Amino acid sequence: MAMQKTAAVGIAVAVAGIMMLTSVLALLQSNRTFSNKGTITTVNVGAYQDSNCTLVLSTIDWGNVVPGSSSSRMIYVNNTGNAPISLNMTVNTWNPSNAANYMNLTWNQESTVLNVGNSVATLLVLSVSASVTGITSFSFNATITGTQV
Repeated sequence: MAMQKTAAVGIAVAVAGIMMLTSVLALLQSNRTFSNKGTITTVNVGAYQDSNCTLVLSTIDWGNVVPGSSSSRMIYVNNTGNAPISLNMTVNTWNPSNAANYMNLTWNQESTVLNVGNSVATLLVLSVSASVTGITSFSFNATITGTQV
């Protein structure tokens, strides 16, 4: 009986520790979201159109893309926080939803550590499958996250 009680207490302590760690990790992340037709919310990460980081990036217009090709855009990401961050990008909310089966957005800064106040030239590449059919227009959201290191 005492052994079961000790095991239950140990499990409760472990669960509480995991919950606290998850909360701390959530506080150490910052995001910058850009969309083909959305607004941008930013915390500690800036995305800009120019190398001087003065023209805030609000939209990327990929224009007309051809099946079997890729298109690239240069943007600049800046650490506006007060601690070094590691960069990560996610892409979601494809419209139409099947566009994700034919298109892929990549970049050259995954896991890059960016010190306070520094910026980095970032190449975004949108690749379109040669087998894409039935899509005449598209949109998606990309989020660049800066996680404190």
